Amino acid sequence: MIGYVTLGTNDIARAARFYDALLGVMGATRVMDFGTFIAWGKPGQPGVAITLPHDKQPATVGNGVMVALGCSSKEKVDELHAKALSLGARDEGAPGARTDTFYAGYFRDPDGNKLNFFYMGK
Repeated sequence: MIGYVTLGTNDIARAARFYDALLGVMGATRVMDFGTFIAWGKPGQPGVAITLPHDKQPATVGNGVMVALGCSSKEKVDELHAKALSLGARDEGAPGARTDTFYAGYFRDPDGNKLNFFYMGK
């Protein structure tokens, strides 16, 4: 089971603004803030965190790594994907059906981390 996901950043202030605005739409709030590590969450659900790398080296994007955030509807996927783009994310695949029961929209955050919002259902 996933407890939470941590994404590296080279600009903690910019990343914090991005995720405050984006994850706030999902009802998530900051649950930890240590200056170099910030986490958002909702009670009983896995969360998302950002951090400056502990080894003091630049944060880099993992090739093939992606974080998928579940949504309650296709409309919520559309809303959150659009919100991410309005906050400076880069589109990596517009929202749409990938199978009969999987609907997703893909993007890269301002640090280049790949994420998606998805809905499972008809």
